[in-house]
Amino acid sequence: MAGQADFKLPLMISAALHLGVIGALALNVDFSHKPSHTTVAVSAAKAPPVQAVVVDQQKVQDYVQKLKADKAEADRKERARQAELERQADAAKKAREQEQARIEKLAAERKQQELEAKQAASAAKAAQLKARQEKEKAQKAEAERKLKEQQRQQAEEAARKAQEKRKAEEAAAQKAEAERKAREDAERKAKAAAERKARAEAERRRQEQELAAAMAAEQSAVSAARNKQLQSELDRYKAMIASTIQRNLVLDEAMRGKSCKVGIKLAPDGFVTSVQTSGGDPVVCRAAKAAINKAGRLPVSSEADVYQLLKDINLVVRPEFN
Repeated sequence: MAGQADFKLPLMISAALHLGVIGALALNVDFSHKPSHTTVAVSAAKAPPVQAVVVDQQKVQDYVQKLKADKAEADRKERARQAELERQADAAKKAREQEQARIEKLAAERKQQELEAKQAASAAKAAQLKARQEKEKAQKAEAERKLKEQQRQQAEEAARKAQEKRKAEEAAAQKAEAERKAREDAERKAKAAAERKARAEAERRRQEQELAAAMAAEQSAVSAARNKQLQSELDRYKAMIASTIQRNLVLDEAMRGKSCKVGIKLAPDGFVTSVQTSGGDPVVCRAAKAAINKAGRLPVSSEADVYQLLKDINLVVRPEFN
């Protein structure tokens, strides 16, 4: 539409110029002069006015041709200008599309980089968490190993002390036996002396009564020593059993400071035939029962009288924490 408006103005100007030229030519003709016959004859012979009109018409045609050429050139230039404008518009559109594509590509790359960064951060965080968990696990395992080693050393120390105590008690029993034999020898000597000296029957009875009393006292002492020895052995095996339970006990912080009463029945080879809990913290009771069943067998003495004291034993389990 703008191109058509631009062409109308030159056409109007061209039409006006045509009309003006034609009017000027018309004005150049002298209509008021009355030529003489001679003039008419000359004019008729030379015909200059007609020639002037023809020359002016040629100029008009030349001018019209020039106007047409100018119009054609203007049309060509306008088409070239329109083509250039379209080319520029297409180039600008392509540039905008390329820029939009570049921006979208950059945005996609930025999102991908952010996603990769998040994934890398998540992976690093997971690796740190795993390393911390493994470190805590190793620390816990080392703590458990140290605890077990300490418990083993304590059990060995308790067993050593119990062994030393047992040996001391055996030595005391042997000494008592020697003294008893010495007393018996003295009795025999006393009897022989009594027979040799023909002491009275009353004196002999008195000596026999005294001897009987001494033997009863000695027997009582021997019995007390044996009972003491049995108690020592019982305490030693109780300590070993408690140590075995502690080694197999799975500790939980909720068990700290709590305990459970446990009744255990043992076969002669130490096999656990029955486990009963009779009171205490439920968590500790469950853990103690699981530890005993896990052990399967507990330490028992090969001595029959000691086993009789161990076959149906009651213990109080108290979880030991570092």
